[in-house]
Amino acid sequence: MAYLAGIIIATLVSSFATLVGLDKERSFYPTVLVVIASYYGLFAVMTGSTLAVLSEAAVMVGFFGVTVLGFKRNLWFVVAALVTHGLFDFLHDHLIANPGVPHWWPMFCLAYDVVAACYLAYLLRRSRLIANAR
Repeated sequence: MAYLAGIIIATLVSSFATLVGLDKERSFYPTVLVVIASYYGLFAVMTGSTLAVLSEAAVMVGFFGVTVLGFKRNLWFVVAALVTHGLFDFLHDHLIANPGVPHWWPMFCLAYDVVAACYLAYLLRRSRLIANAR
């Protein structure tokens, strides 16, 4: 069910963004990536685990860096980062001990990440969004 919810919600959010024109700006999907990358940090803060906060923060910094690169240079970096975050979701429990993460979250987030990446790739391939910064 978590996978299905991620697929449906990502499809709805992305379609809505296109419908109302939110994703016409280069900043939309990089902003989505920043939010996505911050949730594990939120879960860590909620538990009060310093080790989890520091571990999640290190990963967040990496994704934030790629977000800036994608926004400033080429949105294909954001596509790659979304897919990579999906892989991170899949492996999260093996990489970082964060007791605040709901058991269904990695599955939901993986599905959301991959659908959002595919949707952004579609927009870039169809030239509905310009990949390179000007």
